[in-house]
Amino acid sequence: MGNRILLVEDSPIIQAVAVHALTEAGYEVSARSTFDELIAGGVTGYDLILMDVQMPELYGDDVAMVLRNERGVTTPIYLFSSLDPDELALRAESARVDGYISKSEGMDHLVMRVRQILITSSSAGSTGPGDP
Repeated sequence: MGNRILLVEDSPIIQAVAVHALTEAGYEVSARSTFDELIAGGVTGYDLILMDVQMPELYGDDVAMVLRNERGVTTPIYLFSSLDPDELALRAESARVDGYISKSEGMDHLVMRVRQILITSSSAGSTGPGDP
């Protein structure tokens, strides 16, 4: 199996479609729907974390900021949202995560960006700031 991805997404439909697209592309995907599931399942052992922004309990960028800044998670974290790209870029920068991927671009775009991120992070140790 390929790289391991953790997807945090509260919408069952988007979660199912994203998991299917990423799995078909050869990735091993674990999905969490809530903050409690995220904490219970842990965040270690993944090559990439995709974090929905607009979740009912907490904003994903706040959760990502805690993971990065308080829990010391070094795994690349990307916000995954249908928010306006300018707002996503600001939220990603504020949360000090690696960037964002827009849901509005569709699942083919998601797979393409994940592939780019994982290739870049494995070869250079860092990723770009956002969705090109």
